[in-house]
Amino acid sequence: MKPFLSHNVLPTFLVALITVSILVGCKGEKETSLPTVNPSETNSPTLTNSPTIFATQTPFVVTETSGPVSGSQNAFIFSMIDNGYAHLFAFSPDGLPLTRLTADPWDDITPSISPDGSQIAFASRRNGYWDLYLMNLATGSSSRLTDTMDYESSPSWSPDGQWLVFETYRNGNLDLDILSVQNPKDRIHLTDEPSADHSPAWSPPPGRQIAFISNRTGENEVWIAELAKIGNERFAIISHNDRASETHPCWSSDGQSIAWASSPLDSSLKGIYIWNKQNSASESWISSGDWPLWDPDGNHIISLLLAPNNTYLEKFDRTGHYTIPPTLFPGNLRGIDFGFVQFSTPLADLFIFNTSQNPTPSFNYFPSQFPNVPGELLNLIDLPDVQAPYPRLLDILDESFNALRQRIILEAGWDALASLDNAFVPITVPLNPGMAEDWLYTGRAFSLNPILIEAGWIAIVKEEISQQTYWRVFMRTRAQDGSQGEPLKQTPWDIYSRFSGTPMAYDQGGQLVANIPSGFWLDFTTLANAYGWERIPSLSNWPSYFSGTRFGEFISTSGLDWYTAMLQIYPPEIFFTPTPVVLPSRTPTKTPWHYRTPSPTPTLTPRPTLTPRP
Repeated sequence: MKPFLSHNVLPTFLVALITVSILVGCKGEKETSLPTVNPSETNSPTLTNSPTIFATQTPFVVTETSGPVSGSQNAFIFSMIDNGYAHLFAFSPDGLPLTRLTADPWDDITPSISPDGSQIAFASRRNGYWDLYLMNLATGSSSRLTDTMDYESSPSWSPDGQWLVFETYRNGNLDLDILSVQNPKDRIHLTDEPSADHSPAWSPPPGRQIAFISNRTGENEVWIAELAKIGNERFAIISHNDRASETHPCWSSDGQSIAWASSPLDSSLKGIYIWNKQNSASESWISSGDWPLWDPDGNHIISLLLAPNNTYLEKFDRTGHYTIPPTLFPGNLRGIDFGFVQFSTPLADLFIFNTSQNPTPSFNYFPSQFPNVPGELLNLIDLPDVQAPYPRLLDILDESFNALRQRIILEAGWDALASLDNAFVPITVPLNPGMAEDWLYTGRAFSLNPILIEAGWIAIVKEEISQQTYWRVFMRTRAQDGSQGEPLKQTPWDIYSRFSGTPMAYDQGGQLVANIPSGFWLDFTTLANAYGWERIPSLSNWPSYFSGTRFGEFISTSGLDWYTAMLQIYPPEIFFTPTPVVLPSRTPTKTPWHYRTPSPTPTLTPRPTLTPRP
């Protein structure tokens, strides 16, 4: 398999991004309304010796800023899965082509552009644990901000560029911290609640508010932290969607509106909502989307649209009218930001070198020779040390499966693919009802062992996409010290609660777990997709049919439909059932019809006898 950003993929993606540049970029200085500030002209807030007391008793004030930095340009900075790892990329509609900023064998995620456009704050696991780093866009060099074993990610800049708010996993819980960019040892606990607080977004000038996601009410909602207030008055909820999960809040450039993505638990009508300070009692649905970003003009929203196995970029105005149709990304994203950046001219040598690199493929294809198989059919090959009824896959897919298996061992610390519920299934073996055309028959699919959920080593999250139910699989990592996996932010689905006797759980095929499981988890669905394995939707009757859930089945179609895939391993005759024709008998014999009533037989009535007269 070729890497996602191979030379064959890049031209197509560049054409799409050039189209985006025509519609998004080329706005000039008139739209550079995102304010920045000269760090030398600002005053840092006063810190106390006790971060915990500071977070609850002391108002937090950020100095106001003025005017954009000249020479900046619109740019996308995003983290994308590239050959199994999340790397940082940049693309500017004003002239910067798609540029790979990092290309090392580790994950760099959740980039955030500084207000003056000169730096990027991001999270990286290059040292074995998730820490925060700063990248200088003029030189390409990176410096480390934090050095702990705690998970630290999703940074967001204060408008004066002096502070960062970010999510951290400490004491078994996600909370928000603030640290000084100039002196990272100055660290403040913004939240210290038993709930999960994450995905912070610092407001524009005067910068006295931070929006974030919290499940304090039992589900993910959008909250605001008023930095100028203290105690319980500091936090307020602003989203009002019952039985919905909110994600990725972001501020408009004027600080008067917040956009976020909402996913109802009972339907697939998810989308982008906008909340305005003038009408703070409600929010309005704008358009479909999963990760909003405000355009600096304040009138348009750029959003990611998540398909079952792909990611798209789109843009629309406040009325929901599309100005950019969905544009396909060649990989899954792990964070994105859009704003003004200042790259050097010419581009830093490190960026040029990284862009020229074509990462080593995660696996290579080595075909096997089987003399007894017809040349036009593909071979099936055994999977070594895998327990399944028929541990086999197509010869063209066993390398990707084995590479994924080794990567799971590395990232999760245990062999999750050593025991499967199913791999290849012969056509003579019937599957459960509704699965007559399942991909397991093609040798292009495998199914995880469902007992792993009961054992607590797997958690599944329900995702409604395009009127269908999909599942995101998370695997619990063996090492729970932060060196493997990430904390969960989504509430998993308890699929076995349908057997608990609760009527609601039975009707809806389960229910959400009471609390988000603690610890560190690996996103198996995203990692499997990087190796060419896609998830499939559940059957429509899955709430009442456990086997129809299909949460653990992953396929590799190579763009084929099921019928064509079957013809790669079977001759066409398998789809035809010969019916014997009975020749007529030489001596025609009347066929008895036992169900017909025999014809009536006339009853003979004796004629009267005439007596002759005397």
